[in-house]
Amino acid sequence: MCFRVKFYPQEPIKIKEELTRYLLYLQLKRDVYHGRLLCPFTDAAYLGACIVQAELGDYDPEEHPADYISDFKLFPKQSLKLDSKIMEIHQNELRGQCPALAELSLLQRAHTLDTYGVDPHPCKDFTGSTAFLGFTARGFVVFQGNKRIHLLKWADVSKFKFEGKTFYVIGVQREKKLVLTFHTSTPASCKHLWKCAVENQAFYKCAKSSQIKTVSSSSIIFKGSRFRYSGRVAKEVIEASSKIQRDPPLSVITQPTVHSAGLSALKDSVHLSPLKPSVTSEEVEVRENHVQERREDEAVNRMKADEERREIHVDHEDEACAALTISDTEYSPCASVVPTPVEESQGGLNLLFQSPARLLKELHADPEMQLELQAERERELAREAFRQSLCSPSSGRQQMQACLLSAARLVVMATGLLVILLPLLLVLLDSTGGSFLAVAL
Repeated sequence: MCFRVKFYPQEPIKIKEELTRYLLYLQLKRDVYHGRLLCPFTDAAYLGACIVQAELGDYDPEEHPADYISDFKLFPKQSLKLDSKIMEIHQNELRGQCPALAELSLLQRAHTLDTYGVDPHPCKDFTGSTAFLGFTARGFVVFQGNKRIHLLKWADVSKFKFEGKTFYVIGVQREKKLVLTFHTSTPASCKHLWKCAVENQAFYKCAKSSQIKTVSSSSIIFKGSRFRYSGRVAKEVIEASSKIQRDPPLSVITQPTVHSAGLSALKDSVHLSPLKPSVTSEEVEVRENHVQERREDEAVNRMKADEERREIHVDHEDEACAALTISDTEYSPCASVVPTPVEESQGGLNLLFQSPARLLKELHADPEMQLELQAERERELAREAFRQSLCSPSSGRQQMQACLLSAARLVVMATGLLVILLPLLLVLLDSTGGSFLAVAL
């Protein structure tokens, strides 16, 4: 069992406690390593340098060899050019930053990226091309190749639904109705995708948890799966966080230090830095003061950089229909369900990239999932039978014959009534006429 972040904060700078920021930092470091947090070369180098600064501290030529970056496994594909740029930023731009401030710098840069907070869901679009769907604080996103081809803000998303292995996104873009269709590998993965969509929409879009409603996956005629997100929404979490008045936890995070063993001790622990025992209160106070001073010194620069990035993102959102290049490389994340790092004895990176298939096997082995799949198949068969009954030519002819037969029966009954009632009417008229003549005489 591993700790993971499910809903990423839109503005991580507002996180008050250092321990919470550290946990988010670990998740983002993992996203970088798995290729989920894909970004341009310059941003990738800066993120890598922040990780190195947080793990090693300031560069020391006597302590660090010329190729000390090669001991870090930061990205799925790490080139010499990227290593060189990371070392340049680490040795110059980030010098003097304590681990907490380096982690904060990574959060500041990461949250401006288009792939921030994305848990990618692989699928096929209507052309059969592979695409990755994701849900962030900004809305629903679709990545294909090295581009973000769709961005629908939560205010523009009307509904998510699925039928079998087909996932639908219904929304509005530029005042026109938009329906996006995607296909997953199995009904189980499509249902999981739908649930993720519903709960992310509820978390980021609703103002209060009391506004969340139960959502159905299909139409009224064929009632499909029903799901309701339970929990606080983003606005409630932010409000509750702003009211926190407690003191910081006594336990603080200390980064691994390099002793006689050199950097070899960091090779296996670079991705999941452990929580160390608490230090003295004097050291805690000194560290907090140091972090506060650094934050105040760099606050102005960070705010300017953030404003520029926000303006760029606003322009991109206004042009959401057009494809936006997010990186020089193709977006091909590994949807891992195992902790990082993975020991070579367990299969190494091959296990990471094979994890989606393993996950699907586990889903299909689950008895409850088998019952859900069987119910889904029965509903699909019912839908198909209903469509055939409406569209089949033979059933149309049968309906026409039944209508003609009913009309013929009605004509026969009307004719029979006339045959019976007409003589009685004539007799009645004759008797009435005779009585009238007798009275006149």
